[in-house]
Amino acid sequence: MATPGTFGLWVIRALAGLTAAAVGLAPSIAQETVTVFAAASLKNALDDVNAACAASVGGAATISYAASPALARQIEQGAPADIFVSADLDWMDWLSGRNLTRKETEAQLLGNRIVLIAPAGSAVETRIEPGFDLAGMLAGGRLAMANVDAVPAGKYGKAALQHLGVWESVEGKVAQAENVRAALALVSTGEAPLGIVYKTDAAADPDVRIIGLFPADSHPPIVYPVAQLAASKNDEAGAFLECLGSSRAKELFEKQGFTVLTPPASN
Repeated sequence: MATPGTFGLWVIRALAGLTAAAVGLAPSIAQETVTVFAAASLKNALDDVNAACAASVGGAATISYAASPALARQIEQGAPADIFVSADLDWMDWLSGRNLTRKETEAQLLGNRIVLIAPAGSAVETRIEPGFDLAGMLAGGRLAMANVDAVPAGKYGKAALQHLGVWESVEGKVAQAENVRAALALVSTGEAPLGIVYKTDAAADPDVRIIGLFPADSHPPIVYPVAQLAASKNDEAGAFLECLGSSRAKELFEKQGFTVLTPPASN
């Protein structure tokens, strides 16, 4: 988990199988600040939105960034969070189906695209189309992707490669990372010659460059849903959700390359 201090310690213990009651931190955290669990790909944009929203919600929220499945499972285990922002609909539906969200607050917040990236100094070029020679482009290296079975960015990427008819040629050459930012880092540091990440992630890292945009119809629509969690007792959580839908938040999300899916409310 990215958040330090007692909250991070709670999560470590929760993952070890201890209950919230055993740790005893949930009430104090919920009363002090809005706690948000958000997909790792949102970090740059949501940090900016959080700063902009701070004045209207009694202070900046505490935001924990990780892969959507890891966060969803922590919520199921009782981790103290008020709001969840997933990188796909599946993990929000997973929580909703377990009655762990306030269904009336569920909304589709953002859209994104996936891209093929290379290190900034790489000379590789391509055209993403059915049957393109992705395996040959790797030249013996690995294709960095988030976990293709659970993490949204990895699932979108695998679906796109299957649609284009090239998945079987690279399946054994994929370096799977725990989340999309970890996959980005593999390419940014030169450990992998190519990677599949969100367009917004690539834009946030000057050490990579986009060499191809995957067709939108090659994978399921990329949707980031948001909801307040059923266990949330924080009176400011609703205000934070409202701020996420404000025109100021829309500007900040779009600045980072996201598509805003809900009409903005007035500031």
